[in-house]
Amino acid sequence: MLVSLARHRLRLLRVAHPHKSVGRNTRPFATSLPLLSTIPDITNPLQAQLPGTVPPHRCYVFLHTPNPPITYPARYTTPVQRALLGELVHTGGSVNFCWTENGSSYPPKPEGEEDTQEYYLTAFSSARGKVEVPCLSMKNVCDVGRMLREHSLPLSGGEAAPMSEDIHVYVCTHMARDCRCGNTGSAVVRAFREELGRRRERDARDPSTRVKLAESAHVGGHQYAANVLVYPHGEWLGLVKPEDVSDILNTILSIPARPVNPDEKPVGPSHWRGRMGLSKEAQVQLFTRYCR
Repeated sequence: MLVSLARHRLRLLRVAHPHKSVGRNTRPFATSLPLLSTIPDITNPLQAQLPGTVPPHRCYVFLHTPNPPITYPARYTTPVQRALLGELVHTGGSVNFCWTENGSSYPPKPEGEEDTQEYYLTAFSSARGKVEVPCLSMKNVCDVGRMLREHSLPLSGGEAAPMSEDIHVYVCTHMARDCRCGNTGSAVVRAFREELGRRRERDARDPSTRVKLAESAHVGGHQYAANVLVYPHGEWLGLVKPEDVSDILNTILSIPARPVNPDEKPVGPSHWRGRMGLSKEAQVQLFTRYCR
């Protein structure tokens, strides 16, 4: 039986970026990010539209499912997901679904018992980085919602946060929602798996072992497929092709695994859609300042 988070705080693995203050002025990014093109192709109408297309959010939540997004219906939602979204929607939270090979998940409940479904949860906030919840259900959704709202608050002065070097890459492969996501997204996922496999085969201690690859449901912007979300950084990339994967990995492995500061240079400008923690207007302004 699940015990209230208010009494035992669940059994959370809280992981945030390593900075102790809101400013996060230590461990800055390299002055020039490598490899990914810093000059967008303004002759490509879709690429010119990319900046400012990330829905504003302070916290992004992934519920892990036992089946990949290619099996999801076009409009995929569940009672637990809707309940958690209701807890977070007014404080800038989004709730989505994901799947990982050999990842943690709970078996699906039979039809008619969807409100008893349980989920492993991974969430990221622009203030505190990553947090994981071993079991989300209707029984503790209010407590988890409260915890995630707190996780979205800025760090107080002198507050320390646990560290993690993990980098989470989510690729939308939601075929039933839009075939562009299913086809291009799946091709990009295969490219990530192959590239990660090659690097790890060469060296079992390669930095790429820090990368955790997952497939996600609809994130918005089918026309920008493949859409790649990079957390805890909070950077969204669009129009990604399989041939871009190696450079993307090199770039994200070269920078600190933490939420990106609001005023830092976009990561991968040629594919940059926007950033967690920024309004659409702020995303456009940031891109214009650095990249135009």
